Amino acid sequence: MKKRRACVMKSRSLKVKTLQRINRSFEHLPFSSLFKTYISDFSRVDAFYDYNPFDREEIEAKARQHQYRGDRRQMTDLLRAFNDPYDLHENALQNLDRLQQDDALAVVTGQQLGLYGGPLYTVLKTISVIHIARQMEAQLDRPVIPVFWLADEDHDYEEVRSVYAPGDGKLQTYELPSRSFPLPPVAEMKIPGELEQLRNAMRSDLYETDFSSAVWELLDHCFYPGTTYAGAFGNFISRLFSRHGLVLAGSNDPGIKEFVKGVVYQSVEDAEDIRKALEGPSGRMKEQFHQQVTLYDSNLFYISGEGNRLKINASTEGWATEQGHQWTREQLLQEVEENPELFSPNVFLRPIMQDKLIPTLGYVAGPGELAYYGQMKQLYARFDAKMPIIYPRLSATLVEPAVDRIFDELPFEFHEYANRIEDLDAAYVEHTEKMDIEAIFSEWKEKVGELARAKKKKVATVDPTLEGAAGKATAVYFGELDKLKGKVYRAVKQQDQTQLNRIRRIKQNLFPRDNLQERSVAAIYFMNKFGLDIWDELLASLDEQETFDQHKVIKL
Repeated sequence: MKKRRACVMKSRSLKVKTLQRINRSFEHLPFSSLFKTYISDFSRVDAFYDYNPFDREEIEAKARQHQYRGDRRQMTDLLRAFNDPYDLHENALQNLDRLQQDDALAVVTGQQLGLYGGPLYTVLKTISVIHIARQMEAQLDRPVIPVFWLADEDHDYEEVRSVYAPGDGKLQTYELPSRSFPLPPVAEMKIPGELEQLRNAMRSDLYETDFSSAVWELLDHCFYPGTTYAGAFGNFISRLFSRHGLVLAGSNDPGIKEFVKGVVYQSVEDAEDIRKALEGPSGRMKEQFHQQVTLYDSNLFYISGEGNRLKINASTEGWATEQGHQWTREQLLQEVEENPELFSPNVFLRPIMQDKLIPTLGYVAGPGELAYYGQMKQLYARFDAKMPIIYPRLSATLVEPAVDRIFDELPFEFHEYANRIEDLDAAYVEHTEKMDIEAIFSEWKEKVGELARAKKKKVATVDPTLEGAAGKATAVYFGELDKLKGKVYRAVKQQDQTQLNRIRRIKQNLFPRDNLQERSVAAIYFMNKFGLDIWDELLASLDEQETFDQHKVIKL
């Protein structure tokens, strides 16, 4: 619990100069032990990674050592074609030109194609990659381009079909119908007609603000029945961030698949060595921390004639899918050579393909990505490469003015709101025992009783018949004290209930469903309340040398 605070901050309009940020240690927040160690004591995990993101000399060494082995003109032509369907700003187009320069590097991040942009951490990652690219360009004195990698080959539809926003005292879920497996890559799936019902329900539930019309105009422009998830999500990110030079990329593209097919070919040709390269670090990671991704005997998927993404498994005969597709090793290598567009990488191969396409200096990762990169150091070596610098993304909780106003009235520190609401209630009641009401009124009655007994005797000396009346007067007084005690109990209970309700409100905003706000609440919830420019203003408010080694509590 926290000590008594100073005056409560007043509500204010959202302007860059008033965006107050408070750094909080990750230590007491619900992050993995690996992530906390990576942030606080990198020397304990450096065996799993090639570069320390907090060491300036190592960053500069990575930049000096980096050698791009592809054709830059072809690479930028492919990226230009990839970005053509999206609403790319002129600043991003200029960055595509700069990426063609021999000394140009990139900082990359990526995310699944979440409905309506997904949770808050999607925009936090995007802000991070833009900010870090600017930092690195200034530090290295060479072009460093921010790139957002669309997870356009992912087939986890369950992860992208829902969106969450606070409403009616709890976190509301808005979701599209589930679909049965096997499924095509989410990027190629079309948004169903049920979006209209979801949209109307969500707009009805969210408060109407001065910004609502602009927000829904943007969402309706990007997300509508019949468009693909890749098209919708890509346009959403581009509309918000390409003005800052952000370039989009992905691998669900025939030209790009042809460009990086050597990665897929080697994954088949050296399958056994690649498996061993993953086993060692993964085993050590499991012993010391946790293993983020389970290992399989293959890191590839096959795109069937129906467009479904099917896992390829090693078999005694060679390679096969559970749906009946079979190849010998030689047949599979030939298929990769002739039809690379039919193959899709898993979570381990995707970064290798990314770095084959893009001159990657660093990758901006969330805690889960940081963990599976820790399994990949030897895998990169098998591909004659080193992994990029793994930068932790901006981790933040946004505090609305209404929550900020009541936060200081309660005895809890920020991280304590991650606890269960039952534990918070119990802690508050224990902390706020203002008075022992029974003891106070017992003492009051005892002292009044002593005085009454003495006075009754004096009254009796005047007229013995009045002693009974004096006793009744005392009883009436005691009755009034009992009534007063009841009123005090009710007042205390009412005060406690008001504060308990405030505790629930704060917890619901900061840690909905006992989770970090950034992992669940949709970014558009904040856009609806504070405007489309909220992310521009957050980006502009970051200090030039600001790093993301602490969780940031940002007061709006």
